Parts: sequence; structure tokens; C-alpha cells
Amino acid sequence: MNTLAVNNVYCGRSEELLAQIVPGSIALSFWSPPYFVGKEYEANETYESWQKMLKTIIKLHSFVLKPGGFMVINIADILAFKDEAMPRIQGMNISNHKCPITKEMILKAKKTYPNYNRDQLADYLGCSEQTIDRRLNGNNIRGGKYQIQTKVKLVGGNLELFAHEAGLYLYDKRIWKKDPTWANSRWTTNTLKAVSETEDIYIFWKPGEYVVNRSRLSDDEWKEWGYRQMWDIQSVRKNDDHEAKFPEELARRVIKLFSDVDDIVLDPFLGSGTTAIAAYKEDRQYIGIEKEEKYILLARNNLDNIRTQNQLFELESVA
Repeated sequence: MNTLAVNNVYCGRSEELLAQIVPGSIALSFWSPPYFVGKEYEANETYESWQKMLKTIIKLHSFVLKPGGFMVINIADILAFKDEAMPRIQGMNISNHKCPITKEMILKAKKTYPNYNRDQLADYLGCSEQTIDRRLNGNNIRGGKYQIQTKVKLVGGNLELFAHEAGLYLYDKRIWKKDPTWANSRWTTNTLKAVSETEDIYIFWKPGEYVVNRSRLSDDEWKEWGYRQMWDIQSVRKNDDHEAKFPEELARRVIKLFSDVDDIVLDPFLGSGTTAIAAYKEDRQYIGIEKEEKYILLARNNLDNIRTQNQLFELESVA
């Protein structure tokens, strides 16, 4: 079986290609998996198949990581997880009410006229039958009381379980504090839920000796983020070429903190190539895997552009 060469990106599923990596060769694996939130590339996934995929890939890391190596996963909880068991009533958003009729007014009218149906109550109060129904039964943010309600689904516990079963241990957790955008927060418009402003960074360790090398970072970097749990990093401003990009600065920090120069950095969900680009810039080797061919082409193009810029810079420096 051929092994995957370093400083290349490969098209295929990580569940299959990770087995072609030299065992014990990866110092750091940094990745952000699909979040199961309805992206185009998740169209055929169920929650169960998504979990099975994550479990398989985490298990394969127990073979490819070197002793003392780290697997770092950037992921967020699923903030709008559809659940058939959830009650299908949404809290009233009175600021959106175009009609002044309240639930209390309807209940008072029903007490006065106990035999009135909704149409009669609507005529009596001077509103629509739909207003009567909404005030009495609530409305759902997804389009009505007949739609499936959503809840927050925590994912960190499952990752910890999958990793523990694979012999990897939760070493640390950082929090990426990003800036909220309209696209992140639009689903919260009519609820009391908070705008999404953070994502989690779970750091798993494969048993073995690892090096604590403060010289990887400058003094300012150690003070600003090296030992800080909260990382304040601006989000990618636009996802025009990929649906879900994380900022290069996030990858750069993880790579500098958990690997040394010439180490091999793996990303089994390469996307547009951000991890590989950050690894290249920090003088690490890399292996990238991505199942979508259009993103493989994008990642290769982005890497070629970075290499070209670097070569031009070196020529200018020599001149």
C-alpha cells in the first residue's frame, strides 16, 4: 500500500486515507469537521452517520499520531438541533405583534362567551382567527407550531468519549471568541437565545513524552494568547469560495503552540487549505485530506499562490 507523502493534499474520505499515513508520524492534527448544520456537503448525512464518521476518524488518529502528539479539534455545539420530542410551541415575541390583542384579552373573552369558537372570538375582538390561534398556542420560529422545534446539542462530550475509547486523552480546552455576524445570529432573531460568539477548541493528547518549548512563541505571544484560555480572533469576513472557513490566525496559533519546525501537521478536513497554508508559513510539513474535489482544487491553488509569493519575496530579498 502506498503511503501519503508530506506537503501534499489528497482528494478522498479521511476514513479511508488516514490508513495510508505512516503510523506514528503526525505531531499535530488540527481540524474542524462538518458541524451537522445543513451545509451543502452535509446533505446526505444523518446525525448518526455524522457521529460514526467522527468516531472512525478519531480512532484512526491513535495510529497516525506519534507518542506525545496532539489532536486539536475546532467545533461548536449544534445550536439548532432538530428534535421531534421538543414541544412545538415558541415563546411570544410581542415586539413583532402587528395586532394589539393579547392572550389575556382572548381568555377574558372566552370566559365571557364560553361557547364562542375561534372565528367568533376573532369577530368579537376585531382580529384574525390566526391571531387567536397564535396567542393561545404560541408560534414556532421555524414557520409555525407544526414545525419541528430545535434545541442546543452539546458535542464535546461525544468527542471526549470517542477519543478516550481510542486511547487519546482530553489534555486542554481553549475557546475561540469570534465576532458575531448576521449570518451567525439570524436564527436567534425571535428567541431569547444568545448570538453565537464562541467555538470550542478541544486538545487531545496521545500518551508519550511531549516538549514544552516556550521559544516557539515570542514573549508577546505567550502573554497575549500562549497561556490564555480565551482566544480573541476575528472571524473570516466572507465565505465566498468555501461555506465554512476558520481564520488562518486560529490555525497559526495551534500550530505554533503544539508543534515544532519540520513536524508534520495533518488536517483531515482541509477545505480551502487554511491549515496547510499556516503550516507552510510556520515551516512545518503538512498532509491535507478533503473529500470535495472543488475544495481540493481551491486548496491547491491557494497553496500555489502562497508558494509563489514566498519565492518572489526571497528573490527580492536576494536582489
